Amino acid sequence: MPMEARNVTHTGEYFILLGLAEAPEHETLLFILFLLMYLVTAAGNLLIIVAISTDPHLHTPMYFFLAHLSLVDFCLATNTVPKMLANIQTGSRAISYADCLTQMYFFHFFGIVDSVLIAVMAYDRFVAICHPLHYSSIMSARACALLVGGPWLCSGLLSLTHILLMARLVFCASHELPHYFCDLTPMLRLSCSDTFVNRAFVLAVAGLVIAAPFVCILASYARILAAVLQVPSAGGRWKAFSTCGSHLSVVALFYGTTIGVYLCPSSVRTAVKEKASAVMYTAVTPMLNPFIYSLRNRDMKGALRKLVHRKVSASA
Repeated sequence: MPMEARNVTHTGEYFILLGLAEAPEHETLLFILFLLMYLVTAAGNLLIIVAISTDPHLHTPMYFFLAHLSLVDFCLATNTVPKMLANIQTGSRAISYADCLTQMYFFHFFGIVDSVLIAVMAYDRFVAICHPLHYSSIMSARACALLVGGPWLCSGLLSLTHILLMARLVFCASHELPHYFCDLTPMLRLSCSDTFVNRAFVLAVAGLVIAAPFVCILASYARILAAVLQVPSAGGRWKAFSTCGSHLSVVALFYGTTIGVYLCPSSVRTAVKEKASAVMYTAVTPMLNPFIYSLRNRDMKGALRKLVHRKVSASA
């Protein structure tokens, strides 16, 4: 038996999530901060889903995709933040191996869907601006269903493969994860097994679901910019491009962090940087997306006002 394999503990036991706080006295502040962020995330994204579902004026492809993005953002935050809050509240940082793999599965599942949906929304804006006369035929109900259903199906298969590859590994005596949830990279560092296949698959998936959608987004916006610059009036150019402003903000937030975590060389990554980036795309971005889309969108603000008015009238 190789020397490094002698110190293996049974993977059916547990891992210890070290969390975000470097000192115990910071945990109360973190608990309050992340609880407020999660409540805002849940309320904002669920409000957008209900508003789009109940307002017939928003039953268009763009808002159909936005409703799915809000659902994914809510699920992504729910998969990680409540567990971290429970750990702080109870003082227990342990998570069973099975729960760890389950959390990892859903984290990658919703993260992959999120990435591809953002690219789908860029394609939707490209068709709307560059091919307005054919928009209804291109973005048909069947096409929208495929553009949404495809990412959910592919994400399930890719995430399951991640978990199956992870399940074959053995881990050394130290089960301390320097993170606040179970993520692939920190867990691979703890393994005594050969993780070459796992790391190769991580890079392949990152290229497929992060780099490829990001390139598609850049190509879509290059075509959009070229089309907008051909509009004769300044007002027309501003109106055409303003519809993309919210989406560009989301692109910058999401891809700015995920590319740094999954596509940058491991030599330039540290545990602190990984945790900071993870906070951005599991807590901050899902919280900000509802504000970005509602504050910059007149139709969305109108739908939310009508929704709130109906709730107030019903309770009066």
